[in-house]
Amino acid sequence: MSISKKTVRVWFEIHKWTSLICTVFLLLLCLTGLPLIFHEEIEHLMGEAPEAIVMPADTPKMALDSIVAKAKHARPDEVVRFVILGGDLPNVITVIMADSIDAPPDNANLVSMDDRSGEVLAQPKFNEGFMYIMFKLHVDLFAGIPGKLFLGFMGLLFVVAIISGLMLYSPIMRKYNFGMVRTEKSPRIKWLDLHNVLGVVTVAWALVVGLTGVINTTSDIVLGMWQQGQLAEMIAPYKDAKPLTGEYSSLDTAVDVALAAAPGMSTSIVAFPGTVFTSKHHYAVFVKGQTPLTERLVKPALIDAKNGELTDMRAMPWYINAIFISQPLHFGDYGGLPLKILWTIFDLITIVVLISGLYLWVVRRKAQSAQITRLEELEEEKTLEPAI
Repeated sequence: MSISKKTVRVWFEIHKWTSLICTVFLLLLCLTGLPLIFHEEIEHLMGEAPEAIVMPADTPKMALDSIVAKAKHARPDEVVRFVILGGDLPNVITVIMADSIDAPPDNANLVSMDDRSGEVLAQPKFNEGFMYIMFKLHVDLFAGIPGKLFLGFMGLLFVVAIISGLMLYSPIMRKYNFGMVRTEKSPRIKWLDLHNVLGVVTVAWALVVGLTGVINTTSDIVLGMWQQGQLAEMIAPYKDAKPLTGEYSSLDTAVDVALAAAPGMSTSIVAFPGTVFTSKHHYAVFVKGQTPLTERLVKPALIDAKNGELTDMRAMPWYINAIFISQPLHFGDYGGLPLKILWTIFDLITIVVLISGLYLWVVRRKAQSAQITRLEELEEEKTLEPAI
């Protein structure tokens, strides 16, 4: 079925304006996304990733309560907010601390420790360094939730630009072979063909990264929905309970109770009472599966921080799981180094597509401006002819 010239013109205008509006920000996201793809490797090269010393495989692990006590000793003026147990670094536990239990997310100090000896391996600052700058530029432009939502809107425009580009490319392919680049033509035509070909080659990747990026920008909204929905239901019996005072119950017991309620799963992270992922009365022990997919789908177990008993445990709602799945997929973090390399190649190609799109727009405007100028000169010459 043929497409009318009017329809083609509409798709052209949609493609032009959606592309122009989002291109600069997409370039920024592509450039900052490159180091984030290899954040683990870069942190190792820069010596920022803590490494536990080699010990016999049967070396017993230290009790979590002792680990937390050592973290508090290392930073006596701060409180523990989270304990990361299921990180990518073997035998490393990271305790996240801050000035107060309800401090802003960026106000975080990390204490990375050997889970067998309790030795403090590193105390990196969360909110400083090259990777932190790249992360913040990529996630919210240092503008918090408004920055996230703005980048999400740019991502939606990017998706529309991709779809409209496909609609424009389909009638072209009825006349020419796929992958055609007319090298004998002008530079503008050659770049147009190259822009179209590279855009089509990367279309599936660009749609996946664009859509997962948009989903990720809604994380704060989704967290609020979960807090007001499922989490509120789980902690409803404690709505009128007095805040806990004094020491909490054993963290080791809380983890054991959660794992007993979820056979075959392992611990990912523990949120302390008063943080955004739990109530003021509970540890939230997040457990995960053992496969590349299920290890991204965590399940919270709320453990009463006074008596160590299980209050509730539920699977996360679909909108939370969408965030958990989209985050690693966005950065190619599912298939190890080969997938990261593939993501990098597609990222670089997308940068070429974006820059060539800007070049084509500039060249087209110059050509149109030159044509208008020439027409004005011709009109002026005609006006002067009677006087000569």
